[in-house]
Amino acid sequence: MLAIIGGSGLTQLANLDVSHREVVRTPYGEPSGAVTFGQICGHEVAFLARHGYGHTIPPHEVNYRANIWALWKRGAVGIISVASVGSIRADLKPGDVVIPHQIIDYTWGRKSTFHDGPDCTVTHIDFTEPYDRRLRQKLIAAAAAIGIPVSDSSVYAATQGPRLETAAEINRLERDGVDLVGMTGMPEAALARELGVPYAAINVVANYAAGRADSRDGISFEAIESVLHESMGRVREVIEQMVGCNGNGSSNGSGCNG
Repeated sequence: MLAIIGGSGLTQLANLDVSHREVVRTPYGEPSGAVTFGQICGHEVAFLARHGYGHTIPPHEVNYRANIWALWKRGAVGIISVASVGSIRADLKPGDVVIPHQIIDYTWGRKSTFHDGPDCTVTHIDFTEPYDRRLRQKLIAAAAAIGIPVSDSSVYAATQGPRLETAAEINRLERDGVDLVGMTGMPEAALARELGVPYAAINVVANYAAGRADSRDGISFEAIESVLHESMGRVREVIEQMVGCNGNGSSNGSGCNG
């Protein structure tokens, strides 16, 4: 079963034939909401709204551990993260669909591992490639099959939020080699890796980052809403194509409380 975590702009899947919703209890507290189960193209899919179905949970307060553990516990063998981002690169324009290949983590204070507490030993994971290579290729192939252009090489910066960045902070990120900036990519990706669940991201550029292009003097939230409304439809098409034409990976891990 493929699991999809929807962020800003994707609080539900219009193409999901819903069978039921389930509140999943976890050792790490409550997930962002009930997990929605159903089918796309006859294939089982689970969906979870990262910020809650009413979009009420800010990025720094999302219970990432509970979300990832709940999906793993209910049988997810692959996770696709959908999120909106700001663009630092001039050639990545609002409305563009991006499948990032690297992450730089600027967040702090978030629960970022399942392996903590008095009964756990220190556990390291290889995070050289933070996104699963096979799952990324399936997304890229699905987009190509239906003629939706995507950028498949970009570095995503996870910032703390919930405020957007200053122009000076964006300049710093650019010097660090960042192409896209968002608030939810970490620790989500690392937690999925700890549980052995293949994880990849598909991002929609909602706006240029602070100090760039038409965001040079400020960011228009009205424009962001318009871009996401149109662009998330293409994301749904890519997911539908991938689910209908490709298999998924496999899960083989667990945390201390798994």
